[in-house]
Amino acid sequence: MKFLAVVCLVALGFLISDVGAGRHGRGRRNAEDLIAKLMADIVSKDPRVPARIIRMHFHDCFVRGCDGSILLNSTSTNKAEKDAPPNNPSLQGFNVIDQIKQVLESQCPNVVSCADILTYAARESVALTGRFNRYAVRGGRKDGRISLESEALQNLPPPSSNVSSLIQKFASKGLSLEEMVTLSGGHSIGVSHCSSISGRQVNFKNSGKPDPTLNSNLAASLRQQCGSVSTVDKIVVMDTFTPTVLDNKYYTGLLQNKGLFTSDQSLLTDIRTLREVRGNSAIPSTWETKFVNGMTKMGEIQVLTGKQGEVRRKCSLVN
Repeated sequence: MKFLAVVCLVALGFLISDVGAGRHGRGRRNAEDLIAKLMADIVSKDPRVPARIIRMHFHDCFVRGCDGSILLNSTSTNKAEKDAPPNNPSLQGFNVIDQIKQVLESQCPNVVSCADILTYAARESVALTGRFNRYAVRGGRKDGRISLESEALQNLPPPSSNVSSLIQKFASKGLSLEEMVTLSGGHSIGVSHCSSISGRQVNFKNSGKPDPTLNSNLAASLRQQCGSVSTVDKIVVMDTFTPTVLDNKYYTGLLQNKGLFTSDQSLLTDIRTLREVRGNSAIPSTWETKFVNGMTKMGEIQVLTGKQGEVRRKCSLVN
């Protein structure tokens, strides 16, 4: 993939939203450092942000590639991705990207795309919540001009997915079975609405009983937190071990039948994915390396460059 170089001389130095084939220019580093400082400040005030941004990045890249289409508002004639059921009302953090964009536009207008900002912010989210160093991220993405609710519904795997569906969805984006299991570890942080659990804690598939694959203690806790009927206004943590730390404890929980979603627990139903879960649980450093590689690869899905897209002046609106 070839990234377009764009450079702008501003008070902070050179801001650049591109690095070609592994080169790290001084200008790009200044832009990335500015985003890093902004994210550190934002997260210090609201620790919920990293999980929100990582999820937003995933939802962006799985629909039309990493083009910032998740950030576009609906119009009177079009319902955008952000208003599709998988995203509304659960996907949050749009204000964070808008805040960063406003700062960058004041320093260097029309240079750093919203798609790049989201990708860099996701990288900072990983670094701020785990034992990760800031890994290299190539820049130069352009922003897309199209955002459709229907495509979010088609491309985003729901929390009720089985393992076969997950493998297929990730494969369609060029991601392997191993990378699918690795990136599922993003569920190590953040929260979920009770409605997304699909009644696993009390009335799974209208059986009148909890999901038999769900840990009984977790099921009891979820009944206490969510009630007997799933309601969208109540939330629960996705990882009961270290809910604010991005680590491999997600896989430890899976092996104890503590996966929150059906899609999480389904990773134990295929010998190939089960092998990956066990490996990720056993060696934290190996999972961390694979997670960084997976995030980097996901961040380059169907990137727009050159005249294929634009650099939006405001992330929620096309120019």
